[in-house]
Amino acid sequence: MKPAAPLFLVPFREVRHDQPDDCLHYEAVAVRGEEMNWTIPAHRHEGLHQFKLVVQGSFHGTIEGQAVECTAPALVLVAPGAMHGFTYTHDVVGHQLTVPTATLRGLFGGSLLAQGQLGTSFVVTGAAAQADAQDCLRLFEAVAREFRSDAPGRVHSLLAHATLIAVHFLRQHGAQHAAQQGQGARDTLVQRYRALLEAHYREQQSLSFYADSLGVSSDHLSRTCRRVAGQSAQELLHERVMLEARRLLAYTPAPVAQIAEQLGYADPAYFSKFFARCVGDTPSAYRALVAQGVRSAAPAA
Repeated sequence: MKPAAPLFLVPFREVRHDQPDDCLHYEAVAVRGEEMNWTIPAHRHEGLHQFKLVVQGSFHGTIEGQAVECTAPALVLVAPGAMHGFTYTHDVVGHQLTVPTATLRGLFGGSLLAQGQLGTSFVVTGAAAQADAQDCLRLFEAVAREFRSDAPGRVHSLLAHATLIAVHFLRQHGAQHAAQQGQGARDTLVQRYRALLEAHYREQQSLSFYADSLGVSSDHLSRTCRRVAGQSAQELLHERVMLEARRLLAYTPAPVAQIAEQLGYADPAYFSKFFARCVGDTPSAYRALVAQGVRSAAPAA
């Protein structure tokens, strides 16, 4: 059976852009802030990476149910599919760049950077955000000028600057992570595994599929995941599937059977039992608890 189309997605055409052939979209943070009374409700974009630089003011909100509260300067990457919403102070000044994920992957020449290090949402603040802050600001300002222009080579210039912005975010996030966790926490195999999970978790693939794709044994993959992430490879796979299930139950009115189909389960009853075993509540009970504010769509800390 052909899998159902993903639920409640925001295609690129619905992200405001000024020309029909735009390869990406840029706007000042205040544009949507003023339109929405400075509160952007929770939503998600599939197949889009969103890079945000806040240079003045502050904001709070959630990304994947995790509370976020920042004062400028701050860098925010919202990865594809991540549920997010923010409330800004009225004095906020910032820039926002939205790039189709397929375009970003092309810019990185087929490497796993877009799916790996840039495949998960993050926020960079403090010293890491301050480092080279003026260089980052100049990149966004250059994108703003190019986006409004019709000069020859406009698209090529926009894509070049988007690549530099993505690299800047990657480096600043790496610097912050190194400062918080130490250099030993990073592991390429686990990053590659997480990238594969993002691409295939809806397909109900076995652990051996992932191990074979990575060129290692299932046991080696699980041992590495346990050493780096504190969970086995199978647990990380189940966690990713259940995160999506919790998102859809919390943020959409889709029937449980439709959500099960969306996640590759042919039998809704089996999906409900598996969800209850992993989460502790049946899908219907979980949805009711979220509506009451008792449960959250975010993964357990």
